Amino acid sequence: MPATVRLPAVAVPSDRFEYSPPAEAQQARRILVKPNLGYPVGPPVTVSLAVLGEVVRSLRQHNPNAEIFIVEGVCSKVSFATIMAKVGVQSLLSEGVQLLNADDLELWEYPNRSPSPVRFKSMWAPKLLQEVDCCLSVSAFKRTQLKGTPLISASLKNLYGLFPRARYKARSISSRGQLHRPSVPLVLQDVYGTLGHFFKGGVVDCTHKFISRDWQPDRGESIPVGQVIWGDDLLTVDRTACQVGQEAIPDYITALERRR
Repeated sequence: MPATVRLPAVAVPSDRFEYSPPAEAQQARRILVKPNLGYPVGPPVTVSLAVLGEVVRSLRQHNPNAEIFIVEGVCSKVSFATIMAKVGVQSLLSEGVQLLNADDLELWEYPNRSPSPVRFKSMWAPKLLQEVDCCLSVSAFKRTQLKGTPLISASLKNLYGLFPRARYKARSISSRGQLHRPSVPLVLQDVYGTLGHFFKGGVVDCTHKFISRDWQPDRGESIPVGQVIWGDDLLTVDRTACQVGQEAIPDYITALERRR
């Protein structure tokens, strides 16, 4: 079997960002867009409406008949409806564009395609993932600290919001604590092995990067970067975002690139 050709990611100034969807999205009947909107806080904790709106606009332009599902699962004591109203995502909805709460969707058990799962041999996520023709991740760019180790959140980490809190909660019912054991970088390898193949493109909003002094992904410092990174491969997009944002390449990206 010939090797998959992975195109380089594109980095452009935020004020000149024009999204070109992957071929799968341009031909799709149904498209799932997973934005990073899980907290009742604006960018850069969450993705900006300017970037998310450009993705939706371009999808409609290239494929006006497709159904688009904006799917997010929040990580907060604040309700889904309140958070979505606060960040203003309703302004992007129209005929053919729906907003769905991942925690309310029918679930499916997805096998981990990795030859050596870290913890999860399978994971539960919305059945909708396999019922659409194309999935896209549209994320913010963040660095937090877990046990003194930096954690980069970009298009792959954004997929955490798809996993049901009811199944993956630990001490807090508002979060997905089970996905932090033994560590997020290790579990991200299972996330990629389980859901990564559904995602045909990623966008990382690096207009500003968010830096937290601890584990809290909604409290920290905003640093201007002024770029948006996008492409057809989540790992390539995240690696490029780290380079543009002047952050070290996470071990989980290197491990996943080596494994595939």
